[in-house]
Amino acid sequence: MLFAPEGAPERYASATVIGIPSFRFFLYPEKRFSFPWPRIGRALKAFQPDFIHAVNPAFLGLGAVYYSWRLRLPYLASYHTNVPAYARHYGLNWLEPALWWYFRMLHKRASINLCTSRATLHELDAHGFANLGLWERGVDTEQFSNIPSSESMRQRLGSTSETENPKVLLYVGRLAAEKGLEKLRFCLDALPNISLAIVGDGPHRAELERVFAGTKTVFTGYLHGAELAEAYASADGFVFPSTTETLGLVLFEAMASGLPVMAADSPPTREVLEGGRAGFIFDANDPQSILNTMQDLLYNEEKRLAIQGHALRIAADLDWRGPTNQLLSHYERLLSQSLAIHSEPVRPFRS
Repeated sequence: MLFAPEGAPERYASATVIGIPSFRFFLYPEKRFSFPWPRIGRALKAFQPDFIHAVNPAFLGLGAVYYSWRLRLPYLASYHTNVPAYARHYGLNWLEPALWWYFRMLHKRASINLCTSRATLHELDAHGFANLGLWERGVDTEQFSNIPSSESMRQRLGSTSETENPKVLLYVGRLAAEKGLEKLRFCLDALPNISLAIVGDGPHRAELERVFAGTKTVFTGYLHGAELAEAYASADGFVFPSTTETLGLVLFEAMASGLPVMAADSPPTREVLEGGRAGFIFDANDPQSILNTMQDLLYNEEKRLAIQGHALRIAADLDWRGPTNQLLSHYERLLSQSLAIHSEPVRPFRS
């Protein structure tokens, strides 16, 4: 059984989805957030789960904390968004300690707190989170590998025959201020043969359209499925300027596509790119570093091919089987706790 803000499908795979009344948060109007309404408790009592998993608890996740205590159920939480880092980015440093306190409180009762990277695990440990575990992430390697480049998609991403030796850089993700996309404007002015394709949407789009006016920048909105895979296959490089991620799944998608990556230096990104062996790393606060890295990615063929090859070897092992078995192992630990609490038989996930 899944609980999600209203508007979600009624079923996902084999699971029933319970929609909870929701609201739009002014910083992220394209997303909906919910508080834990009483219907959650009624549904849980009828369903009788063995444990509760709260994915990125913030508002709705309060229900996981309360009902796991009320119904005496083991509780697991996973941490996917570094909200306190957003406070630093928006200049609200005074708010950061309060946010760390709030999220520490939400995770305090959890028997296991899963992190998607070792860098995030170390950061949470430094901020007093307990019971930490690792849940590595994967990518649909079949969807993103062996897709041919498409000239029509390149044109859709901004490539034009009017430009000599045109290059297309791709960004995929939410359009928000903390993503740092404005820092790329300097490079587009310095390298006029480059087009930037921004795939995604979000509250910062209008501002980005203003910032990139007069450059070869295309805003495609969200792309999904085969269209997204074709966009990765048709670009010349992938750029990732954010320093606030807990992981950055789009890096995996680009690597699986064979698309060379340039990304801002941060502990989780450095972990994914193996310190620069699987991608080009730049200093997000140094425009010259961004420009030099972009030139390396696009024009240093020897270095690009070496990095590209290493990234593809890593991506070959990034399918979802490993992360899924990792998560099931954590679930089995919780089932053992449920047995101790309720003295009921443990139903194994794997036979």
